[in-house]
Amino acid sequence: MDALALEAKGAKSESAAPAPPKPRPKPPKKPKRIVYFEVEILDIKTQEKLLLLDKVEPTATILDIKSMFHKSNPHWYPARQSLRLDPKGKPLRDEEILQELPVGTTATFYFRDLGAQISWGTVFLIECIGPLVIYLLFYFRLPLIYAPKYEFTASKHLVVHIACVCHSFHYMKRILETLFVHRFSHGTMPLRNIFKNCSYHWCFAAWMAYYINHPLYTPPYYGEKQVKAALAVFLFCQLGSFSIHMALRNLKLPGCKIKKIPYPTKNPFTWMFALVSCPNYTYELGSWLGFTLMTQCVPVLFFTVVGFIQMTVWAKGKHRSYLKEFKEYPTLRSPILPFIL
Repeated sequence: MDALALEAKGAKSESAAPAPPKPRPKPPKKPKRIVYFEVEILDIKTQEKLLLLDKVEPTATILDIKSMFHKSNPHWYPARQSLRLDPKGKPLRDEEILQELPVGTTATFYFRDLGAQISWGTVFLIECIGPLVIYLLFYFRLPLIYAPKYEFTASKHLVVHIACVCHSFHYMKRILETLFVHRFSHGTMPLRNIFKNCSYHWCFAAWMAYYINHPLYTPPYYGEKQVKAALAVFLFCQLGSFSIHMALRNLKLPGCKIKKIPYPTKNPFTWMFALVSCPNYTYELGSWLGFTLMTQCVPVLFFTVVGFIQMTVWAKGKHRSYLKEFKEYPTLRSPILPFIL
């Protein structure tokens, strides 16, 4: 009985024990105060105030500001705008963030009109379709190109037909790469530049085609051996060019602007990355050297030399950009020619 009484008394005392205190609720967090920016846009030439934007969020990008400016000025779409912090400074990139710029809560931007724009893809297509069509006009010897007795006649030299196939293949490849492979870092270019770009490619195509398809054209000095060797060089470099373009495409995801160092892959054609920064230009040069050797034609040689000079300028600029942006960039690489240039 005493044991039962003690157990009952213990249970009663346990049930009567006070409950543990409830934790105090945490006070609600005060929302962070957002410091909005005031953005002023001035004309770069006249210093006239074009727009004043109030309460711009600090996380807004330059592209966001361009879009706001476009709403007030519909004829100045974002691709046509260039904004900078100083009239003599560099244009700001679209992805730069307002709060990360060296400005206070009142930011002043200087606006420059870049003129009517056209997409790089469209420019590439027009550049490539022109030479493709122009060359075929001379190949089929349409009227008013050569003497009337040669109208719609075919050349008796095999190299002329091989050259036409190679030229057409090259530009068809470039068209398909523009449509399905290339990812352009710059969306647009000034419309006025298309005339300069197209005149270069179109005029050279007409000049080359006129002499290669001329009724009095003579084959290369070493004949069939020279043509076969040149054809092998041309096709090898065309495959190399395509391989490099595919490697560069796989390096960058759609819509991503983060730059990466290109490295050789399992594809042997990409091993050129171990020696040069722009192997696509190296292979392009090799293709036109092969075409020059195949046709043994002065206009083709001249086009190859001019193209090499221009590609060297582009390759050096790209090489400097890599060295500036990546501290770990391979020092063995040259811009376009291994160990030379």
